[in-house]
Amino acid sequence: MPQPYFTPETFDFLVRLKRNNRREWFLKNKPRYEAVIKEPCIRFVCEAAEPLLQLSPYLRSDPKSSLFRIYRDIRFSSDKRPYKTHVGMQFSHGGGGKDVHAPGYYLHLEPGGCFVCGGIWQPDRLALLRIREAIAAKPDSWKAAVRGLALSDEDKLSRPPRGFPGDHPLVEDLKRKSFIALIDLNEKQICGSGFMKEFAGSTRKMAPLVEFLAKAIGMKW
Repeated sequence: MPQPYFTPETFDFLVRLKRNNRREWFLKNKPRYEAVIKEPCIRFVCEAAEPLLQLSPYLRSDPKSSLFRIYRDIRFSSDKRPYKTHVGMQFSHGGGGKDVHAPGYYLHLEPGGCFVCGGIWQPDRLALLRIREAIAAKPDSWKAAVRGLALSDEDKLSRPPRGFPGDHPLVEDLKRKSFIALIDLNEKQICGSGFMKEFAGSTRKMAPLVEFLAKAIGMKW
């Protein structure tokens, strides 16, 4: 039986970090952070490369680029808490470099709020136009790509985008500024020995969406 990547200690550390979000506390507890979060994340990212490769050779799973830093950028923020209280891992299309706006997947671990999502977050203006044009030109392909998925409605225009008819059958999708499908997870799943298989199943379910988006903006899949 595979050894779990994450344990209840992973989430216990994040709970305690939220209560003690100070540099002094973190430095004192950094060995525990390394043991229950950073090292398991690195192992997960390394081993996720194989199931992701089965979806596309262009998906990147690399500890140097996939694992987000625990440190917050507080230079221009009024919130001066130095550390994130969640763990984030991205598995994006290599054609987008290290761009968080490239199509791909994201895994979020947070006490009471874990999920894996697939798609593209806030693409630039040209990429967004190409995606909307692809949806309008290939409605059947788009509907097939999102079949059975729950797309987030958080990032949308209030009106149809310029150049697209307001009565288009897919106007609600054309209003989107991000195209993200989300699958909720719980801590029992994440701490289980079969989590990689569940993660792979989720990415496979969302693969038609990610493929549609990648091809719409001219990326290979």
